[in-house]
Amino acid sequence: MPIAAPIDRTEEWIDARLRGWGPAGVLAMAAILLIAAVSTVLGTIMVLVWARISGTPWREIGYVRPASWIGRAAMGVGLGIVLKFAMKALIMPLLGADPVNQAFHYLARNPVAIPETLFLLTVGAGLGEETIFRGYMFERLGKLVGRGRGATIFIVMFTSTLFGLAHYTTQGWTGVEQAVLTGLTFATIFAMTGELWMLMCAHAAFDLTAYALIYWDLETPVAHFIFR
Repeated sequence: MPIAAPIDRTEEWIDARLRGWGPAGVLAMAAILLIAAVSTVLGTIMVLVWARISGTPWREIGYVRPASWIGRAAMGVGLGIVLKFAMKALIMPLLGADPVNQAFHYLARNPVAIPETLFLLTVGAGLGEETIFRGYMFERLGKLVGRGRGATIFIVMFTSTLFGLAHYTTQGWTGVEQAVLTGLTFATIFAMTGELWMLMCAHAAFDLTAYALIYWDLETPVAHFIFR
């Protein structure tokens, strides 16, 4: 009679602690968020390492294979572009925002900054921020407060607020307002679908559209398109 292989209790213990809300789980989350505050790219790597070590299924952090990669990407790009123009021409003017994003106006007509900016907006923002603020935070908070309707609304609101506040140091309160509203849109979609691919494309398209408006100095015309 074959002898069953011994169960690695140590590995099970580590998995359970990292996925829980005990000291190990809280410390892991704090480390990831602190690293993400410095670099979303490094923060994303840490999330993926945490998922691997803790045995968390990729699906639970939004890494789900879409029915159609191209179809979801097209939907995401369309959503991101439309949302950015809506924010710039309609919503932010109503909130009294400056037509010009002063924090990033140095990018206008600045070809030297193009490679770094494209990397930060696609990898750092599109992939990184969605992984951290939607995929990872939804998984962590879902373990804490559950997945009921009320809990999901709380998670959407909390993560969107946190996402907005993360933009304060670089863009001030105007950046916070825009990020909160954008975060609410993306978080609501994620709560309904559980998939990140489309949102990654939407986030990247949103930021790349913003960058194009800044680069070609079109922010003011777009901001005054409706409210002149």
